[in-house]
Amino acid sequence: MKVIHSSAAGARWSPQTIKTNPSSTGTILNTNAKQQFQTHLGFGGSLTESAAYTIKENHDEALIQTLLNLYFSQDGLDYNFTRIHMNSSDFALGNYTYVNHGDTTLSSFSIARDSWYVLPILKKVLAKQKNLKILVSPWSPPGWMKDNQQMNHGGVLKPEYQSLWAEYYIKFIQALQKEGIQPWGVTVQNEPAARQVWDSCLYTPEQERDFVKFHLGPRLQKHFKDQIKLLIWDHNRDIMIDRVSPIYADPEASRYVWGTAFHWYGEEKFENVGKTKALFPDKHLLFTEGCIEGGPKPGSWDTGERYARNIIGDFLQGNEGFIDWNLVLNEQGGPNHVGNYCDAPILFDRRNQTIIKNSTYYVIGHFSKFIPPQSQRIALEATLPEGVQGVAYLRPDQQKVLVLLNASPLTHVFSIFNQGKWQTFSLEAKSIATVLIDEK
Repeated sequence: MKVIHSSAAGARWSPQTIKTNPSSTGTILNTNAKQQFQTHLGFGGSLTESAAYTIKENHDEALIQTLLNLYFSQDGLDYNFTRIHMNSSDFALGNYTYVNHGDTTLSSFSIARDSWYVLPILKKVLAKQKNLKILVSPWSPPGWMKDNQQMNHGGVLKPEYQSLWAEYYIKFIQALQKEGIQPWGVTVQNEPAARQVWDSCLYTPEQERDFVKFHLGPRLQKHFKDQIKLLIWDHNRDIMIDRVSPIYADPEASRYVWGTAFHWYGEEKFENVGKTKALFPDKHLLFTEGCIEGGPKPGSWDTGERYARNIIGDFLQGNEGFIDWNLVLNEQGGPNHVGNYCDAPILFDRRNQTIIKNSTYYVIGHFSKFIPPQSQRIALEATLPEGVQGVAYLRPDQQKVLVLLNASPLTHVFSIFNQGKWQTFSLEAKSIATVLIDEK
């Protein structure tokens, strides 16, 4: 058995001492591989234009490779997912689309803008991670397709442009394929219930249902069969049940949809993830965005703790994978064309030319480095102390993995019966541990 831990006190992926005892001490941890739940899809982060710019701009190839290895290598976080935006998002250098203003034929369609930063970095990632799953999400149609005539501040897609906007997705996917890039899936709309000061577009549940049913779903099926997975919602957990129910209740719309994408902003209503799975058991669940808002917080342990709490909370409710927001940002938490600065697991300090790895980076690694795709979540049978959360998986190699978060101010002792003996370890206050168990 191995125990790796990180803590507020400063440990980072450090081996933990394990003692062998004639009897158990503290809390007994049992895993039950006969009780299995969802299959794990993987971990990833988003390659926004801002992230790609921060990775690429003014950096030599050695530094670019160092940054990418931190995420897409086995020595790093071993990511197998990324998310990119179709048209601009707030984490871009400005508003942009792929067509000329008013081009209702889409004859001017070109993704040349993405060749500045996103595509060169994405191709380098693909060279490292051959099985990369790429999720595409739009933040806004071109402004002239919307009732407010701009990409920012919400607005609604005009009815007369719904068919054209659906065709736009097809053009984008085909343009990526011409570049040798195969998307794994697409979401209908990033945060369709939010009127943001940045790139955004509003849909009611019924509008999203009808857009999927009559426009986007049929086109994706016609051009790509089941090659591209379609995800709905792509917004917060708090109202996800109300948002997805009208779509899944419609057989014609539902048949095009692979599953529900969701974010963590707002209340941490993990139970809504489980309720959605219980109501629609044939549909998948994928976390597609979360970050620490309000700019960088280097040195903070609480940010990492938030990540661990949310990852465990969602996994216990049936979530199948985790895609973080920006891969890399600068020391300001940008660039962001409307000043919506955020934190990221890795920051690049332009002033000192240094890489900053936040606690969030190490916390994600406690999951992503040890729970590979195709692992099965299994039952963790234990009465955990107050302030402690845990989740367990059975890997394809039959090794069991247990991740424990101790958010309490107390040190706790745990025992596992492994290979015919009791093995005991302690988990200090404000820390996280990954336990690798070889049972015989």
